Amino acid sequence: MTLEEAKGYVLRRAREMGLEAELLFVENRELSIRAQGGRLEELKEARQGGVGLRVVAGGRVGYAYTEELSQEALDWALEEARENALLSAKEGRIPPGRPLGSHDLLGEGLSAPLEAKRQAALSLEKALWEDPRVRAVLMGGYMEREVRLALESTQGAQGAYRTGLAGLMGSFVMGEGESLKQGWDVQLGKEFHALDPGRTALELREKTARLLGARPLKTGRYRAYLEPKAMASLLMILAQAFSGKMAMEGKSRLLGRLGERIASELVTLIDDPTLEKGLLSRPFDAEGTPARPTVVVEKGVFKTFLHNSETARALGQENTGHARRGYRGPLGVGPSNLYLAPGGDLKLTDGVVITEFMGLHAGANPVSLDFSLQALGLWVEEGEVRHAVENFAVAGNLLELLQAVEGVGSDLDWVLMDAAYGSPTVAVAELSFAGA
Repeated sequence: MTLEEAKGYVLRRAREMGLEAELLFVENRELSIRAQGGRLEELKEARQGGVGLRVVAGGRVGYAYTEELSQEALDWALEEARENALLSAKEGRIPPGRPLGSHDLLGEGLSAPLEAKRQAALSLEKALWEDPRVRAVLMGGYMEREVRLALESTQGAQGAYRTGLAGLMGSFVMGEGESLKQGWDVQLGKEFHALDPGRTALELREKTARLLGARPLKTGRYRAYLEPKAMASLLMILAQAFSGKMAMEGKSRLLGRLGERIASELVTLIDDPTLEKGLLSRPFDAEGTPARPTVVVEKGVFKTFLHNSETARALGQENTGHARRGYRGPLGVGPSNLYLAPGGDLKLTDGVVITEFMGLHAGANPVSLDFSLQALGLWVEEGEVRHAVENFAVAGNLLELLQAVEGVGSDLDWVLMDAAYGSPTVAVAELSFAGA
């Protein structure tokens, strides 16, 4: 069957069986190119996709999926979802929907010839060598991801969109004397033609070179400056406290604190799936709720959890349009482009610039929001970077960190993890550093 035929068939059969049903089709295409030693080392392209069904039978919810669009496979998936619903203790319903249209958020973004993408990987690998301190280039690479999604339900939701992104990535080693540092990063964008291998290589080398000659940091409490990607990575942990699903399960420290001040008045956190150049922008969520910006924290005041229809109903709050699921999984909650709103000029005085955190999943607790993380950084005195520092960990609690924010810069940058997280440089009055 074609996708249109499959959607029509499933929803018709669901109605005949007396079921509420929602069909989510997702197809992912990924391309990865790696260069080393002036030649292409790897080129991989993969596609994966399928249809996920969510049905309501007897007031309870069940799921099933298939990666085939044959009548037999769709019949099996529909019956499997119905049986799973009847065996489930979880109550629910498919929310009312409406036509959402078809959207192309990618346009000509990834349309360059494959040869141009190969050359981008080779050019980046070559450009990484343009510094005598580079000891080895492990890889220069190009990657792209394209996603096609279609949603339709017996309750009236109907829509589709295409999106994707491209990126240049590099891994290399720099050295100065006995000091060695490995650099790795990826520069992402919505369009292939906006990527610049030479500029990316320069930025990667500069960020790594400043960490050479690092000295051990003495244990103590210091003013901290969290660079954009360091702060953005902490937002990934913090986002779980904003999840309506975590709140519904009693696992969020913010439960019962709506309307309270939880951060410095300099902190405004927004999730905006409508950002024009947003890495994970989308026109609607996995239930067909139209996308709109959501202010989660406004000038330090906690405004809302991120909700899908299920969590909003359970907590008696408004659905914010943050339903997330793949075709294989159940309904969840997640942000798209969550960022800390930029401020103004931020001047360094004394303290430690944190350039990078390591071991986020092992060193940060999404329930308590406590963290103890290995980090790399720079020592700052009288407004100037004196030298790099290493062999230290930073510990604290994310809510206490937000309350101690005393400066927010304008240099917004993004990292891509389970969602896109963005932040400018943030100044924090004091953090605990465990070092030498």
